[in-house]
Amino acid sequence: MTQTVSLHSVEARVIDWPAAHRAVEAAVREAERLGVRVNAAVVDAAGHLAAFVRMPGAPLHSIDIAIDKAYTAASFGLQTGLWHDALQAHSAAVREGIVLRPRFVAFGGGMPVAEDGRVIGGIGVSGGSEAQDVACARAGLDALGLAGP
Repeated sequence: MTQTVSLHSVEARVIDWPAAHRAVEAAVREAERLGVRVNAAVVDAAGHLAAFVRMPGAPLHSIDIAIDKAYTAASFGLQTGLWHDALQAHSAAVREGIVLRPRFVAFGGGMPVAEDGRVIGGIGVSGGSEAQDVACARAGLDALGLAGP
């Protein structure tokens, strides 16, 4: 049987729903351990929401922030908390302009989900301190057996 090869597309890998759900569950379990209420989101590689959990009492504004942290991490393949340092290598126009982009988040709590060196999604957590959000997102990656960046 001959296999047809397309010259106009590429194969894209994305996080599957069971993994996305395990990641958000692990993130909110870590939040419970830390004594905070958070929102946790996982998006696929294209930035589409794959899983979401809002703990009762988590800040309402943090719903969108968690989703946007995941989106930012997946879209750039960079932890959201690393943007401050990453932007120092760029012009003032880039430093000032990128932070104005819709859905762009430049503080901790968002991490790319990568498998075999390829970004397959992103996880974002919001509602605690920046350090707590990072710890919860890291717990989500750990639940998948992914070290993260």
